[in-house]
Amino acid sequence: MDVQLKRGMLDVCVLAAIKDGESYGYKIIKDMKPYIDMSESTLYTILKRLESAAMLTVRTAEHGGRLRKYYHITDEGLRRIESFKAEWEELLAIYRFVTKEDDHV
Repeated sequence: MDVQLKRGMLDVCVLAAIKDGESYGYKIIKDMKPYIDMSESTLYTILKRLESAAMLTVRTAEHGGRLRKYYHITDEGLRRIESFKAEWEELLAIYRFVTKEDDHV
């Protein structure tokens, strides 16, 4: 898969994991695990990129004697999810075109 396409898809997956409420790294990975296997290093790179793009905000709070970062989606992040849904319809149309010959085999 194209690296840029996959990168964009993973960004949207992380946004979708926090769209219903704030979350933290380990929980995001756990919530995504049934669908996508992602390493912590990949997740934290994505979280930093999304924060820089103003698609999420971060707050730090103490939990169990340690500081934990909590991530919250912004309106910009929600717009990105909606944009992805529209793009996905176009990708599905392209997929159907490319694979239409397979239907006749």
